[in-house]
Amino acid sequence: MLVAGFAICGFSAHAQGDAAKGEALFKSKCTTCHKIDQRLIGPALGPQLESETDDKWLTKWIQNNQALIAAHDKKALDIYNQYNQSAMTVFADLSDGDVSNIIAYVRTEYKKEKTATPAPGTVAQATESAPSNLVILGLIGVIVVAFIVILVLNKVIGTLERLLLKRQGLPLELEEVEVAAPVDRYALVKKLAKNKKFVFFVVLCGTIAMGSWTWVALWTTNVHQGYQPVQPIKFPHDLHAGAMQINCQYCHSGAYKSKNASIPSLNVCMNCHKVVKTESPEIHKIYDALGYDPTTQKYDSTKARPMQWIRVHNLPDFAYFNHSQHVKVAGLKCQTCHGPVETMKEVYQYSPLTMKWCIQCHKRTDVNMKGNAYYENMIQVHDLIKQGKKVTAAAMGGIECGKCHY
Repeated sequence: MLVAGFAICGFSAHAQGDAAKGEALFKSKCTTCHKIDQRLIGPALGPQLESETDDKWLTKWIQNNQALIAAHDKKALDIYNQYNQSAMTVFADLSDGDVSNIIAYVRTEYKKEKTATPAPGTVAQATESAPSNLVILGLIGVIVVAFIVILVLNKVIGTLERLLLKRQGLPLELEEVEVAAPVDRYALVKKLAKNKKFVFFVVLCGTIAMGSWTWVALWTTNVHQGYQPVQPIKFPHDLHAGAMQINCQYCHSGAYKSKNASIPSLNVCMNCHKVVKTESPEIHKIYDALGYDPTTQKYDSTKARPMQWIRVHNLPDFAYFNHSQHVKVAGLKCQTCHGPVETMKEVYQYSPLTMKWCIQCHKRTDVNMKGNAYYENMIQVHDLIKQGKKVTAAAMGGIECGKCHY
């Protein structure tokens, strides 16, 4: 572990280290227990080091936190007690310069992430463009104005026709109507039906409306954005991922190492809920599914039954998606695709997950080739091509197991 002590300590001066050198040290020494922007085993380091810090004290803590605890240092004891007296690894092999480099790297990277990351409560994501309400209201306004113009023109044309007939001494159709004739409720409709301009306008608007509706219906077929099924257990993500700040991969461990993010087994839930919220009816659903008796704390396999979770995000069979490729290699956060799950009472499909949505994301996502064995190999292959040397399928990864056995 690097520092449980990054969490609370107040400090006075920023480390003047080399961030580039600190990156290698951070990845080799610290990533087992810490992330820069998220809590892992220990706290997220970035937020804790954003303010002014006493780097001299921090250097002593990292190099030998046990010595500070034994010396009854107040800060050290507060941190030790806050984290349930969990011992942190001693890094006596790190020099003062090494620690300064690590601190400089953490602060530099956190500033970059803050600049690139939206404000809390928002999610950076690839969204599909759609017409705004202003555009839609504008189109409706144009149709209404056009309808009024047609009515006015029709009235003017009728008036001109009557004047023309009057000049020629011909009888007017309106004057031929007898006063005693019965009132026809549909007279206006019949009159409009005889008006070729009005009929043409109605047919044109109807064709455009039906065509637009058909296009939208076909385009959104099998798109389940907003889908929120009722699950057998009400699992509040806003409590676990939000308030408790539990890392997504504690439960969905497959996201980092396999194609599927995986649904956690109920045994993962029992890591906490053997003792936490045991009175909750939702927790008792877990006990019932496992055949667990909380009074005796024993399992009865004959009473166990599988939990029937309902899948929320489901891609077509012809679409291949690999979680580890996006999470581990690309370094994407879960919220990029799944939305602000840390605020969801019940999870729903936040993004459309259409091909267009994926392509838009791929078009604007920069590829970080640094430290990536695959891209480094591609660079070597391109160098061979430039030199006119032979390039085989094996050089392109053609003999990797995953090419065929994924």
